[in-house]
Amino acid sequence: MKTESANKAESSYIAIILYKSSLSEDDYQPLYQESFVLIKGTSLEEAKGKALNHGKNESVSYTNENGETISWSLQQVVNVNSVLDDNFDSSEDIVDLYTRHFRNYEVYQSFEPLLSQEQFGE
Repeated sequence: MKTESANKAESSYIAIILYKSSLSEDDYQPLYQESFVLIKGTSLEEAKGKALNHGKNESVSYTNENGETISWSLQQVVNVNSVLDDNFDSSEDIVDLYTRHFRNYEVYQSFEPLLSQEQFGE
């Protein structure tokens, strides 16, 4: 017997998942990681559930070279949305998957560590 979800076509979704590192020391400044994850699902609701489960499952702790335990944990699933072009294949050189908008470039620039004028020859 087939389930209802097996009868529905799967679509692709992009999830933005935010993780936070922690350490028991008082002066530790957390590091954040923003991950863009491609998810297959039969609905937006299913994709959101998969994104949340994935974020929780990615939590990890390890000991660094100084003997300190670093923990990474899910901070928040920021957004889950359909990809812009769900009909992509491996023969395409470029495919737009996701876009987001913002108004304050200075704020964006302040938290984006890879943003620099020299990066792409500008």
